[in-house]
Amino acid sequence: MNLKKAKITMLDLDLKGCLYLNNLSHSHAVAHFFKIISRFGNGLFWFIMLASLWVLEGVFYIVQLLYLLISGSIGTVIYKILKQKTVRPRPYQVHQVIRLHEQPLDHFSFPSGHTLHAVMASTVLGYIQPVLLILMLPFTILVAISRMVLGLHYPSDVLVGALIGVVIASGIIESAPFFNIML
Repeated sequence: MNLKKAKITMLDLDLKGCLYLNNLSHSHAVAHFFKIISRFGNGLFWFIMLASLWVLEGVFYIVQLLYLLISGSIGTVIYKILKQKTVRPRPYQVHQVIRLHEQPLDHFSFPSGHTLHAVMASTVLGYIQPVLLILMLPFTILVAISRMVLGLHYPSDVLVGALIGVVIASGIIESAPFFNIML
């Protein structure tokens, strides 16, 4: 298979996955549910998890929380640079059949910042306090799915966002001074 044909096949799969998940939003209840998930994924859910960590672990984890904020900032810089460089339009902008159910926070699609931050926060917070994964893991999966159901991202946007989130979280866990001292 040549490179051009492989690229077309990947784009076709990306669109098919997006269409399949976006079709779920034809149900008002499904669309509303994923709008709520997406809005909580804007930050509220993660602030609740930070507060939970504070309650469970106390003030001694302030350094780890600082690293979480640093990794979130790194993630934001990376995804903004990628969005500006790739300028991939969002699915609803290109395909008339894809319904938009939530206003995007920025103009471009690649990668998914919501997914990046959800995976990164779940990985770091889950490393510090694994019991929080009971809530964070299902929520992170729902955030990722919501981006496609709402017509905002292709599956590849979400997948790359998740991979970047894991890389950032792993890097901060492994390389940040004092991260593992109190764990």
